Amino acid sequence: MLRGVFPIVVTPFHDDGKVDYDSLGRLVEHLLSQGAHGLGLFGNASEGYTLLASEREEMLRRIVKLVNGRVPLVASSGHTGTDAAVESSRQAQNLGANALMVLPPYLLKPDGEGLMFYFGAISKAVSIPIMVQDAPLMTQVAMPVALLARMAREIEWVRSAKVEAPPTGPKTGALKKALGEGSSNFDIFGGLNGQFLIEEFERGAVGTMPSSDITSTYVAIWRHLEKGETAAAWSKFTAALPLIRYELQPGLGVSAAKQNLVAAGVIESARVRHPTQALDADGLRELKTLRDMHAASLG
Repeated sequence: MLRGVFPIVVTPFHDDGKVDYDSLGRLVEHLLSQGAHGLGLFGNASEGYTLLASEREEMLRRIVKLVNGRVPLVASSGHTGTDAAVESSRQAQNLGANALMVLPPYLLKPDGEGLMFYFGAISKAVSIPIMVQDAPLMTQVAMPVALLARMAREIEWVRSAKVEAPPTGPKTGALKKALGEGSSNFDIFGGLNGQFLIEEFERGAVGTMPSSDITSTYVAIWRHLEKGETAAAWSKFTAALPLIRYELQPGLGVSAAKQNLVAAGVIESARVRHPTQALDADGLRELKTLRDMHAASLG
């Protein structure tokens, strides 16, 4: 089972736009030292949509070697076409990913049967767990609870879902209920930078996948939740909420997370790739205020 805080690893770039593999290595070790229970690779917060196939392959090779089995690696492998998604998924497995996070096709949006075919084709090509990424704000593809539960029952390697369809708490609870007795064998994760991770946990989620700049805070919240210390979890979450909220701005969240990692001395550059947006001068000022507030809350 996958469980806990799986930060989506940002992709560090040099100022010239090339992947900064030295910073990537430092970032991975930093996240593990912060208590990450696993790592998410090539997701939206990784700017996976900007990466070349050769870059994804090289990054995964390096991360697999560096992590060396210490935590599970969940690699994003969805695509706009089924054959391409199958190939990408098979390659991620062969390179050492422990599980796959798969978006539905989002250019030509299939119906329910089309989605069953798509995820079924990927399942037939791999032998590692598939996490269905239910992210309609990004894909405009709706996946109702009944469809997700059907995937869990009928598609062999569909073993989890990342629920990012607001309101995420109620959908998490509804999916947990729809899965019934089989829910213990199916992992429900939250996303959207953990903005509703407490409600999701209380309704049955077993993990969350935020960005990678304040991982220790998310881990502390998660540990409180698992111990039943709800008030302490809320206190820690409330202190971090201004920063979490700021990073939820569409197109700017990745830039903010990278700026925070630069400020922490983890990566060298906050460079992002087009069409990702970089914070302007006012944004940098606002972010620093929030970052200082968060640091002060940690004592």
